[in-house]
Amino acid sequence: MIIYFYSIDSALCYVYYLASLLNFKGNDLTQPHNKQEKVVVDNSNKSTSSIVENSEHSTQDRHHSKASSNASPKKQLLDLAKDFSLDGGLLPEDKQEPIEERLVRRIKLNKLRQQQNIEAIILRAIKHCSDNTITDRVDQDWFSHFITLAEEVSNKTMQDLWARILTNEVSQPGSFSLKTLQAFKTMSIGEARLFAKACSLAVTDYRKDNIRIITGAYQTPSLVNFFNKQRQQRLDLHELGLNYADILTLADHHLVFEQETESHPIKKGDRIHFTYSAKPLTFIANKMDCILTFYKFTPIGTELASLIKDNTDIDFLTTIQAQLAENFTIEDHNNSSLPS
Repeated sequence: MIIYFYSIDSALCYVYYLASLLNFKGNDLTQPHNKQEKVVVDNSNKSTSSIVENSEHSTQDRHHSKASSNASPKKQLLDLAKDFSLDGGLLPEDKQEPIEERLVRRIKLNKLRQQQNIEAIILRAIKHCSDNTITDRVDQDWFSHFITLAEEVSNKTMQDLWARILTNEVSQPGSFSLKTLQAFKTMSIGEARLFAKACSLAVTDYRKDNIRIITGAYQTPSLVNFFNKQRQQRLDLHELGLNYADILTLADHHLVFEQETESHPIKKGDRIHFTYSAKPLTFIANKMDCILTFYKFTPIGTELASLIKDNTDIDFLTTIQAQLAENFTIEDHNNSSLPS
């Protein structure tokens, strides 16, 4: 059956008429199941987070994950089509509902799913909000954009991160730009974990708006040191769990700049002060004209880094001290010089 409409209004009226005939109930919504999730929980009073197991859902998720892994690609695709009301065309032609009704069903399921997602995020955000009075109010246009981007997120871990973005923005308007929201929208849970790994290997300067992943150090070439094989050192980031392909992935999401940057030449005995995992870290030049190389976080990466809980990587501290020892002595102010 083919139905022709002479205006958009008449088409919409017909769609709403069909929706009233279907008489769906909200509890008929079947959401796609996910594999075992990691959920972000707060381990401190700060608005920061770490990824840990959610024991409440772990048994059920493990069971479903095992079942999904044993299913064939065809079976998984059929399940997805059913969950998203896209399986109507798979039935014999004489048993198919009219395509107009299938369209209304899919639209309604999608809207219900979006509503459930954004309500779950709002609920999580409210749990993280304080009762302290603030003078600034969050921009309503920003909040509208936030809803549009976040309502498609059903992964529990990502929902919690979106909730923290909302919490931070309401507490301190201007914390996250619309560009940052757009960039975060394109990130998968795996890429979010990769970004968390990068944050665990990054240092911050005293202004807290320059976050860097140190990649090496060298002494400016001269006639005296030109043939010295120890003049230049590279930090083995791969050994620490972050390779060059990871850097390119982060750069594709506008989280770090793809090109390395250098510090200014540092005189012998001069110090550069950083913060690592909320602790002071000092680099002291052992020779004249020593230079640090690093990847720098973009403004988007800097904003999103505030979502990641400080996490000290002992291997990073010992590795950077050993591999850059020719040009720099590194002092951890809690433990003086790091152990060799």
